[in-house]
Amino acid sequence: MAFPKILTTSNFLSQPRCGFLRIFSSWMTPSRTSHCHDPILTTISEAIKDFPTTPLDSSLKRILPSLTPNHLIDLINLNPYSLSPPSLLSFFKWLSSQHHFRLSIHSYCAMVHFLCANKMLADAHSLLQFVVSRKGKNSASSVFASVLEARGTHQSNSVFSVLMDAYTDSSFFSDAIQCFRLVRKHNLQTPFHSCGYLFDRLVKLNLTDPARAFYEEILDCGYPPDVCKFNVLMNRLCKEHKMNDAQKVFDEIPKRGLRPTVVSFNTLINGYCKSGNLEEGFRLKRFMMENNIFPDVFTYSALINGLCKEGRLDDANKLFMEMSEGGLVPNDVTFTTLINGHCANGRADLGVEIYQQMLRKGVKPDLITFNTLINGLCKVGYLSEANKLVVEMTQRGFKPDKFTYTTLIDGYCKEGDLGSALEIKKVMVEKGIELDNVAFTALISGLCREGEVIDAERTLREMVEAGIKPDDATYTMVIHGFCKKGDVKMGFKLLDEMRRDGHFPGVVTYNVILNGLCKKGQMKNADMLLDAMLNLGVVPDDITYNILLEGHCKNGKREDFDKLRSEKGLVQDYASYTSLIQDFRSREREKR
Repeated sequence: MAFPKILTTSNFLSQPRCGFLRIFSSWMTPSRTSHCHDPILTTISEAIKDFPTTPLDSSLKRILPSLTPNHLIDLINLNPYSLSPPSLLSFFKWLSSQHHFRLSIHSYCAMVHFLCANKMLADAHSLLQFVVSRKGKNSASSVFASVLEARGTHQSNSVFSVLMDAYTDSSFFSDAIQCFRLVRKHNLQTPFHSCGYLFDRLVKLNLTDPARAFYEEILDCGYPPDVCKFNVLMNRLCKEHKMNDAQKVFDEIPKRGLRPTVVSFNTLINGYCKSGNLEEGFRLKRFMMENNIFPDVFTYSALINGLCKEGRLDDANKLFMEMSEGGLVPNDVTFTTLINGHCANGRADLGVEIYQQMLRKGVKPDLITFNTLINGLCKVGYLSEANKLVVEMTQRGFKPDKFTYTTLIDGYCKEGDLGSALEIKKVMVEKGIELDNVAFTALISGLCREGEVIDAERTLREMVEAGIKPDDATYTMVIHGFCKKGDVKMGFKLLDEMRRDGHFPGVVTYNVILNGLCKKGQMKNADMLLDAMLNLGVVPDDITYNILLEGHCKNGKREDFDKLRSEKGLVQDYASYTSLIQDFRSREREKR
C-alpha cells in the first residue's frame, strides 16, 4: 500500500473556502450509528490518501451532498485506514470551507480529542479557541459538556487543559475558572499547568484580587504551593498600596508548609517603607534575622530609601554604616538612594561625598546616579559643579538625556543665566531631543523674569506647536510680563487665547491684568473687568480689592488718598468695595 498523501495547510488554503465563520449555523450532537465498514468512510479515506493526485472536490463530488457531521465524527474516532493526524486535520479544515457543509460543535470536540491524543496540542488549542470565540463569554458550562460528551476512542486528559487555556487566551477568565471547577466536579485530572498559566495572566493584567482568590482556591484543591507565586502576589498588592492584604499573603506562606525567602521579606519591607510605615519595615527586618534569614542589599536599600523620604538622613547614614560593617557591599541603587536623600534635603555637598565614596568602593554610577546628583547641584545653584559632572558622565560613556538637559535649563534660568539656558536648548534641538513641559516652562519663567517678554511669548508658541499645552501658571507668567511692560492689550489677547483653548483663568490671572490696568490709570476698565470676573464665576480675593483700591488711590483726588488707603486690607467682598467706591465718587461730585 502506498504511504498516505498528507493534505497540508498550504494545500488547504489554496482550495476555495469561506473560512470557519460559516460553519456554526447549528450546534448539534448527532447520534452515532456508523461503523468502520461504512462505504462512505472508505470513500473519504481513499480520497484523502489519493490527494493531491486527485482533488478532493473531484473524488468526493458524488458523496459530498450526503455527507453529515456523523460521518466526520466516525472518521475521526474510527480512522479505518489509519490516516495520519495531520492529514485528518487538513481534511477537517477543507470540509469546514465547503459552502453546503456545517460542522457541529460535536465535530470540533471529537477532532480536539483526536489531536490531544496525538500530542498535537497547538492545533487542538487553535480549534478550541475558535469555538470559544464563537460561543463567547459565559459559555464554559455548555462547551465543557460538549467536550465531555465527545470523548470517543481518543481520550486524553490534556483536552481540558487545552480548553482552559483557550478561555484564558481569549481573556474569558471567569470561564477558565469555571472549567477548572467543572474538572474538579467530574473527578477528572486537575490541569495544574493551566491553573498556573491562568494565575500568571491574571497577575500580569493587574487583576490582583481575582488572582489571589483563584490561587487560594487551587491551593485548597492540591495545587503545589510556590513561594514565588506568593511573592508575586505580595508585590502586586504592595504596588496597589494594599498592605493589609499583602501581610495576609505573607502570613499564608508558613501555613502552606513553606518558608518565606529573603525576597518575601524584601517585598513586604519595601511595600511598608513606600507606604510610610517604617516601623513595620524595621519590625520585619528584626523578625527575619530572628529566623536566620539575613537582610541583603535590597533590604537595606528599601529601608534607607524610606528613611531618606522622611528626611531622617542621620538614621539613613547609620543604617548605611551597619550594612557596610556587616560585610554587604552597597550597590548603585543604595548609593543613588542616599545621594537623592541628601540632595532632596538641600545637601548636595553630602551627595557629592557619597558619590566619591561610591567610586572608591568600585561601584559604577549609572545615568540615574548622575542625573540625581546634577539635579541636586542645580537646585542649590552649583551650576559649575553640575557641568563638570556632565563632562564626567560623558567620559564614562553616558549620554546626557532629556532629564539632564532640562535640569540644567531650569538651573540656569533660576540663576538668571539665560544665555547658558538657551545654549542648552540649542544643543537639545541639534541632538533631536524634544523639550518637555518642564524645559519650556523654565525658559518662559526665566525670560519673563529678565523682562524678555517677546521671547517668552515666542517660546510659548513653540511649546504649543510642540503639542504641549501650557498650564494656567505659564500663561499667567507671560501675561504678567506684558502687563508689567504696560502692554495690557497683549495681556487680554492671551487671556482670550486661554479661554479658547479650554482654560478657566482663575483669580490670580485676573489680578495680574487688573494690576496692569490700574497702573495705567484705566480704572473704568478695571471695574468692568471685575464685573466680568463675577459673571464668569471667578471669585475676587482680598488681593483683587487691594489692587483696585490702590488704583483709585493713585488716580483719584489727593485729599481722598488717605481715606481709600486706610480701607486696604479691610475690603473683602464686592458689596463693600462698590459701596466704598460709590461713596468716594459721590463726594468727588459734591466737591465740584
